[in-house]
Amino acid sequence: MKCIIVDDEPIARKGMKNLVDQIPELELLDSFNSAEAASMYMLNHPVELIFLDIQMPGITGIEFAKNISKDTLVIFTTAYSEYALDSYEVEAIDYLVKPIEADRFRKAVDKAIAYHSLLLSEEKKSVENVEDDYIFVKSDRKYFKVNLKDILFIEGLKDYVIIQLDGQRIITKLNLKTIHDMLPKSAFLRVNRSYIVNKNQIESFDNNDIFIKNFEIAIGNMYRDSFFEDFMSKKS
Repeated sequence: MKCIIVDDEPIARKGMKNLVDQIPELELLDSFNSAEAASMYMLNHPVELIFLDIQMPGITGIEFAKNISKDTLVIFTTAYSEYALDSYEVEAIDYLVKPIEADRFRKAVDKAIAYHSLLLSEEKKSVENVEDDYIFVKSDRKYFKVNLKDILFIEGLKDYVIIQLDGQRIITKLNLKTIHDMLPKSAFLRVNRSYIVNKNQIESFDNNDIFIKNFEIAIGNMYRDSFFEDFMSKKS
């Protein structure tokens, strides 16, 4: 599993890295001293598991966890056991109190790996195949062949996505981040928390909105810089 560490204390990050390095199933992508830094990284890098401190300056771990994808699993790490109840409210996989023992850490990771496998199994039932120019999507007990070039945009709605074609919508049980990871980044770009757009279908845009046929899609503040950098680089 691809994971990151978020903790404002350098010693805590080093200790957590030592624990992660002992488990071959984990791939440590990076470590961050704040939720803000981790959030920016996650805009362009898929992360499956976060080891997340709770009490940090700025955005707390609890606040950060409330705003990330359900596909990204969270194991809280903290020196304060009184935060355990808050961790359940954001559906954390586990709650580890520092100093963290290796055996206890392994049990938490095993829970994350097992749950991640269940998520992958469910996703494979929704998207049967991804080829260079099409996908098969399960909807209403049937599989529909969807040509990627025909997708205008994809909208996330809780545990479902709506694939918008010209004159047709296909709804399937899938997470927005998951389908984004499956699609070619050369053509599809996430522009806010709820929308992925086909860059080839964009007819016009301004500083705040993208226009595709008769649809108007807002550019999220956290995605604005990456949108202009990515999209405009294609036009230069």
